[in-house]
Amino acid sequence: MKFLIIIPAHNEEVHLSLTLDSLQQQTHKDFKIVVVNDGSTDRTEDIIKEYTGHDSRFSTVSLQKSAHQPGSKVVSAFKKGLNSQNMDEFDIICKFDADIILPENYLEKTAEAFKDHPEYGLVGGLLYVEKNGSWEYEGNSNRHHVRGPVKAYRKESYIQMGGIRETLGWDNIDSILLENLGWKEAVLSELHVKLIKVKGADYTIKPAEYYGRYFYFLGLNRGLAYIASSKEALKSKSASFFFAIIKSYEKCRSRQLELKISGDEQKIINRQRWNMLKKKWLKM
Repeated sequence: MKFLIIIPAHNEEVHLSLTLDSLQQQTHKDFKIVVVNDGSTDRTEDIIKEYTGHDSRFSTVSLQKSAHQPGSKVVSAFKKGLNSQNMDEFDIICKFDADIILPENYLEKTAEAFKDHPEYGLVGGLLYVEKNGSWEYEGNSNRHHVRGPVKAYRKESYIQMGGIRETLGWDNIDSILLENLGWKEAVLSELHVKLIKVKGADYTIKPAEYYGRYFYFLGLNRGLAYIASSKEALKSKSASFFFAIIKSYEKCRSRQLELKISGDEQKIINRQRWNMLKKKWLKM
């Protein structure tokens, strides 16, 4: 199976070579990599040239400098890279981050999973971060969800869901839409991916504003958004945090900001979220 790997990169001079080295060292060699230089102002472009100049499997797309915000910009960069290639030549479409280190059998095991399980539409490993000198499971999401930095889609599933969306929450929207279409999401827990940079460290948006916008662009109705906000507030043990999230969510609603999902897809997302809540309540 042939991989098309798109890597959006914005000022990643410190990490990018580690990611690209880990890809060059893969036991599965049948891949094409497109590094999308998203308006970098550091040495990212020079690092990319070190690989494109010596390995024909590496190529690049350069974009003008743009505001670096969570969600929409990284997906826009990904799509620019994807559009530079002929998808017909590939079996698996990957969106990888520029600050990860993959185990050398990552692509091999991913390809095997897709071959052995025709129902798999989305596959990925687990993210690990460095804490006190050792690599530990990130633990920021459930172990059955493929995280944004390591997305690998079967080409057919990617096309069927209409691609990933240029919006905050895209890496949860894809999972829900694929499930609704009958595809399965698989996390290969034996594949430990090192995540070098803590996500969100370079964003200026405040946590409460982030969550409010996230719940809105995910397409949650008011009831689900308020429940989700209360869960985040409970984690921080702060009532004011709850009201700050709600304020951000309601601000988006009042401005009627454009959603990148259709009305039918919004219904699918809300139904899935309600079903998840019901299952948790039944277990209590």
